[in-house]
Amino acid sequence: MKRHIAVIDVGKTNAKLALVELPSLREIAVRTRPNRVLPGPPYPQYDLEGHWAFFCDGLREMQAAHGIDGVSVTTHGAAVTLIGQDGRALPMLDYECGGPDEVARDYDALRPDFALTGSARLPMGLNIGAQLHWQFARDPDLRARVRHIVTYPQYWGYLLTGALACDICSLGCHTDLWLPESGAFSALVDTLGIRAMMAAPRRPSERLGVISPAAAAATGLPEGLPVAVGIHDSNASLLPHMLAREAAFSVVSTGTWVIMMAMRGAEVRLDPARDTLINVNAAGEAVPSARFMGGREFDQINQGWTGEATPVDRAAVLARGVMLLPAVEPSSGPFQGRKMRWTADPATEGERLVALSYYLALMTEVGLRMIGAKGVCVVEGPFARNADYLAMLATLRPEGVEAKTSATGTSAGAALLLSDAPPPAEALPRATAQDGLAAYARAWQGLLA
Repeated sequence: MKRHIAVIDVGKTNAKLALVELPSLREIAVRTRPNRVLPGPPYPQYDLEGHWAFFCDGLREMQAAHGIDGVSVTTHGAAVTLIGQDGRALPMLDYECGGPDEVARDYDALRPDFALTGSARLPMGLNIGAQLHWQFARDPDLRARVRHIVTYPQYWGYLLTGALACDICSLGCHTDLWLPESGAFSALVDTLGIRAMMAAPRRPSERLGVISPAAAAATGLPEGLPVAVGIHDSNASLLPHMLAREAAFSVVSTGTWVIMMAMRGAEVRLDPARDTLINVNAAGEAVPSARFMGGREFDQINQGWTGEATPVDRAAVLARGVMLLPAVEPSSGPFQGRKMRWTADPATEGERLVALSYYLALMTEVGLRMIGAKGVCVVEGPFARNADYLAMLATLRPEGVEAKTSATGTSAGAALLLSDAPPPAEALPRATAQDGLAAYARAWQGLLA
């Protein structure tokens, strides 16, 4: 029997509403809008009201056209919503706001050690603890105005159901607030004085609640429809593979961020200075992870070019050794603080695209090695449709690289939270290594040594 799950899917670049068919996990309707940041005051903030109006319109249309049997939510990490005493959201800080850096030294004295949280110290508001510390420091009256704190997926669930929660995956996404090994809040929640405000941690697949009368009126959905707790987006991408695979594997979730996650890999010592960290998957397990802003880097270097590289471009890149060295986005990733440079200027836009794609694959390989990834590597998102990226990664990963070319794995993974059946078996296309790329990779790696 087919069921339709509406998925609210908020990435850093775009907000999306998808209608996912179970059990096939096929997206039968999709709407998107930019996830624009409003300038404030009081600080750069997400457009919560605009998103909610967009989701309500889309849910009403999808219910009328197809019927909806449940709602799930997935969002980017490093995000919490403060809910005021009146039950409404306060302005929600954009994690790329530089404000938290103003009190970094004070915050560093408060935060728990990486060995406890698996949470690397990151700039701007990428640690939720740093966000909250700065917000309370700049506005002494704020604490009294906050009644609840929820992780971002559960804010949309709160609007739909009236119920409050935090999901363990979002709490485990470099927040400084969570202890992955024990599955409990860290001491920082007491240091910040927010334990009573934090909504209860729950697993993503639990039922948060049902569509409330107010949400039914706003969305056109029937009252009583189930709503899942919801999940952090990278862990939504990981979930279908967790349910379908028993051997070691890794997932590379691509978008604004490239997130690498290793399941059942080799034991490694993670280095927080190189943007490795612990994520928490939907089962509550600690997952070694690495990341860099690959999608952001692609946009900065590609400069909006929509053409395609040619075999002549590829041959020229290899023959002349046209290489992009890290880091394009120096505030994150394994080579923080380094300044990007070209070993030779690309002669054409196609050459630039090829060298950029190789760079992104080589950066991905650095991350996979740091987290001990073994077995098949599954690439999801936009990079799964980049043949040059896949060819380089396949050259470096002899155990196999598979490309999941559907629009996104996050919506499918979120929909599975409301499924009673495992995901369908899926034969993904395997990328093929290419001659000449191994030597190119060795030269690139040698320049960084």
